[in-house]
Amino acid sequence: MGYAGKWSGEDEGVMATDFFWSYTDEPHASRRRQILSQYPQIRQLFGPDPFAFLKIAAVVLLQLWTATFLHNAPWLKILIVAYFFGSFLNHNLFLAIHELSHNLAFSTPVYNRWLGIFANLPIGVPMSVTFQKYHLEHHRFQGVDGVDMDIPSLTEANLVRNVVSKSIWVVLQLFFYALRPVFLKPKPPGLWEFVNLIIQVALDTAMVYFWGWKSFGYLILSTFVGGGMHPMAGHFISEHYVFNPDQETYSYYGPLNLMTWSVGFHNEHHDFPRIPGSRLHKVKEIAPEYYNNLDSYRSWSQVIYAYIMDRTVGPFSRMKRNLSTKSE
Repeated sequence: MGYAGKWSGEDEGVMATDFFWSYTDEPHASRRRQILSQYPQIRQLFGPDPFAFLKIAAVVLLQLWTATFLHNAPWLKILIVAYFFGSFLNHNLFLAIHELSHNLAFSTPVYNRWLGIFANLPIGVPMSVTFQKYHLEHHRFQGVDGVDMDIPSLTEANLVRNVVSKSIWVVLQLFFYALRPVFLKPKPPGLWEFVNLIIQVALDTAMVYFWGWKSFGYLILSTFVGGGMHPMAGHFISEHYVFNPDQETYSYYGPLNLMTWSVGFHNEHHDFPRIPGSRLHKVKEIAPEYYNNLDSYRSWSQVIYAYIMDRTVGPFSRMKRNLSTKSE
């Protein structure tokens, strides 16, 4: 890979002052062609997960029931349950929405959209439809400056420069992730965004009316803490933050894949976004020589710790490219 990174000093122990810039296309399209030419049977893994609806429905109902159960609980108990239980459920649903953005529950796209709105309910904030718009661009234009909204803004990167600011950034990373596109690349809302909004507001209103603010607060807390200083949120950093300048996407092969739709198999996912998480592990089993030599992780908590404590790593630790280097 051709790349250039700008460091704030000659010592490589100093944080970069610019993003890494690649002068080649993202690696996944070419690797996909190579793997399919050698292992055409991988195409048999394409298509929806027939159990996706049942898995999503079970988590949605469990989380909504938990919220109603806690309607009279003290706030400290609500916070504890949200961090150690509800956060796992809501993050699971966030990654279910990620799965649905690739139409991996049903062959008919509109069914996936409705299921995404349903999966959105315990999250408390409407995001399913808007997420799909930006996420598909992240795949098609990975790292492209001004297009891929997964990459931190210059403001974030210039402000987050030390252990304290990186810790705050990690705690609030869900807000940055959600609000970044609104400021950098806003898209006009369409009909489906309004459907998502109306249904979500109706659920939130019903929760407050029938069970009170504590039940609704539990759902919001589950979303917030699960997207911050939390093991599940380690994937936000592990997926594309550059710890090795020769690699821009990283997989995670730890146990939390069981709760996150195998989003940890991230190289495999970007290589084959039409394969559902339940079958992504088979890609590595069929074509191990393409993945065994890539850097990967076994702990998302360790990734968060390394991101905060490693003085060379920060929001600038992302690979960027100009649109002119993106091949169609």
